[in-house]
Amino acid sequence: MKVLGIIPARYDSSRFPGKPLIDLAGKSMIQRVYQQCKKCELLDEVIVATDDQRILEHVELFGGNVTMTKTSHQSGTDRCAEVIEHYDDFDYVVNIQGDEPIINPKQIDDLINFIAADETRNIATQCGTFNNLKDIQNPNVVKVEKLDDLALDFHRKLPTRLKSKTIYHHIGLYAFKSETLKQVSKLKPSANEQLHSLEQLRWLDNEYLINICTTIYQNVSIDSPNDVDKILKLL
Repeated sequence: MKVLGIIPARYDSSRFPGKPLIDLAGKSMIQRVYQQCKKCELLDEVIVATDDQRILEHVELFGGNVTMTKTSHQSGTDRCAEVIEHYDDFDYVVNIQGDEPIINPKQIDDLINFIAADETRNIATQCGTFNNLKDIQNPNVVKVEKLDDLALDFHRKLPTRLKSKTIYHHIGLYAFKSETLKQVSKLKPSANEQLHSLEQLRWLDNEYLINICTTIYQNVSIDSPNDVDKILKLL
């Protein structure tokens, strides 16, 4: 089994332009994410996929593996799909968020073990429990509704038919079989996806199963400049 870890990194963010290159206690955010991924036992290779020359040159400067991708991609999944076309010998691909500089390597290894444990699993992601009511009510915090280890639906706002105890915090770390990643990247956006701005709804709408494993790790991401201080405190 060979597994490729891909970290999509774009420079132009509407909420935080240049986010991958911000300094976090002497290292850029993208460098910290990359170095955490390199600690994984089950990732055979890690690569940053970017559409910006500044990010490419920076990753090369700290000795990371990086490749340039198209600027037209609408999601990190699409960027990962372009990269895997050039890496035919990998069985699985993990799409790793580029804005979680203190991600635990064990969390990534757990997801890889989970998807590889059952041949029928083609897409896998993670969920955790909510720590507070504020996150449940926050539309920027994605929720997943599941039955056993299968995703039933993803939400931004909690539907009234659901109780908070039956909903889980979706963690945006994805593992794919390589062929499945190529397939889903060719799907057209669904109306459901466009309504809620959640690309995983496109996969469900096209009858792809998404398996969910529960994790104890609480990810801390940098979505806006206001989030930098909390990461610096943790570092």
